[in-house]
Amino acid sequence: MLDALLAGAYDSGMSVKTAKEIGDFGIGCCESLGGEVIIDEGEVFECTVDEPPARMTDSEILPFVVVCRFPTVTAEPITGLALAGLTEHIERALVSRNLFHAVRVDGVVRSARVRVTRRQEHPFRPLAEVVNEQIETDLVDVRGTLIGFWAPAIYQGITVAGVHLHFLAEDRSVGGHILDVTIATASLQIASYSRFDLRLPTDSHFLSTELTHNDDHRIVAVEGGAAAGS
Repeated sequence: MLDALLAGAYDSGMSVKTAKEIGDFGIGCCESLGGEVIIDEGEVFECTVDEPPARMTDSEILPFVVVCRFPTVTAEPITGLALAGLTEHIERALVSRNLFHAVRVDGVVRSARVRVTRRQEHPFRPLAEVVNEQIETDLVDVRGTLIGFWAPAIYQGITVAGVHLHFLAEDRSVGGHILDVTIATASLQIASYSRFDLRLPTDSHFLSTELTHNDDHRIVAVEGGAAAGS
């Protein structure tokens, strides 16, 4: 859960193998916050600081991951939407603001800014400190896929409330967490979900770290434009 990352409790998590058994679509972060994760059609990619996106092995650990099975849904064409406009468009299409929604955008981004974080070493720092040193990349006219979720406000801290998106280039040359984006031409698919399964770590660090909502205001800051725009 996101509040655990904010508190620096990311010693353990779900294996890539388990995540793939649960679903074929999702986003997350790498072990020790060493990058951003995209799950696309059952393949799990890590976007790290030093290398292009690469497939992850089944034994690797995801301290935070949101994953589902993406159903067959009708795609809607979209053009010329900046992040705020894309967020508004997604929110108008929600079945209900009380349900979770998976969001997929395939096409060309006119511009985008993505981030990845460097792998941390013990003692782990809170996420808000880690993102102060995040690596940002500006993209122009890149074809690829935005993958993410819209979550109800009540679940802030368990996940990111509102829109939370990651990007993976079609040629697998670059990817990461979306801080800002403008869509050129693309197709949008949205699927709603009325249930979820929360799986918590059981390592000693997590069990001894009391999680609260005191740092919820930090989530918008650390997640950047996608969260701020929702």
